[in-house]
Amino acid sequence: MNDAIPSYQELRHRVDGPAGSSWGVFGPDDELGTLNHLTPQTLLAAMGTVVSGEVVNLDLPLDAFDPALVSTRKPLSHHLFASNPHHRDEYLDNFFTQNATQIDGFRHIGHPDLGFYNGANPEHFTAGSPFLGINRLAEHGIAGRGVVLDVDRYLRSLGHEIDHRGEAIPAQTLAATAAHQGVELRPGDILLVRTGWLTHYRHDPVAAVPGGEPMRSSGLEASHETVAWLWDHQFALVATDNFAVESWPAHEASPFITRSEASGDVASTSHTGLMHRVLIPLLGMVLGELWDLDELAARCARDGRWDCLIVASPLNLTGGAGSPANATAIR
Repeated sequence: MNDAIPSYQELRHRVDGPAGSSWGVFGPDDELGTLNHLTPQTLLAAMGTVVSGEVVNLDLPLDAFDPALVSTRKPLSHHLFASNPHHRDEYLDNFFTQNATQIDGFRHIGHPDLGFYNGANPEHFTAGSPFLGINRLAEHGIAGRGVVLDVDRYLRSLGHEIDHRGEAIPAQTLAATAAHQGVELRPGDILLVRTGWLTHYRHDPVAAVPGGEPMRSSGLEASHETVAWLWDHQFALVATDNFAVESWPAHEASPFITRSEASGDVASTSHTGLMHRVLIPLLGMVLGELWDLDELAARCARDGRWDCLIVASPLNLTGGAGSPANATAIR
């Protein structure tokens, strides 16, 4: 554990910056957030998890969701063409970078009262400008020890089936899952949480996402306890198999409804009350959504090895707000 990193409780009471933020912790000009926990030392240690040489893809197909899970995104259109009979080229229309297995960039979400990560000025968020873009994560690289917490499998062993229409999973359950699996959590880990939402969707997409109804998904509980658990473990990246990492939509009693929203000075949106607004802009936590963890978790359950080497390669898209994860587990 890096003792130079303040705890979340300490950050909530800081006086040298916005309360609850990590701004400046990794440096005044930092653009990497929790990826700073990935070091040559953590990577070398992660390579020790490779035992069998198995490779497991963690990406869904780019066209996995049709209709898209978010109304502002559209399914992509793939076009192949040829300049001669012995050639093929291609292009994509409606390529929304966060439509399937993805990594959120720091331009993706800001805090209504405090702004974007490390106090970044959003006026600089233009296409082609590298500042705080997903390109920074691509340049640094994402490779480290992945740890699978199969919450769905653990709770089923206790006779509890998660309600994927919005059940919130508290931090205590994450800790209990890790203890049940006998896995040690270490600083710099890439945390992979399997809720079973994706399995639920695959079984019956129409029941999982009924047409004409608001999107609902199980996920992590939006609470300060969850934030503290994730931050204090010093994870480099937190990825889940569900729609938004946290349960969706936010609960009306969420502790993350801002003062300006509560007072009506800022209009409520679909993001109101989301834990995203603390994790990404205030703490610089790198999040992954809709990662395909089913096959990896099944293999882990078979042999009792819940850690592996994770390599992810987001698009080197200058100024991008997010990217397909391009993630692979190596066991």
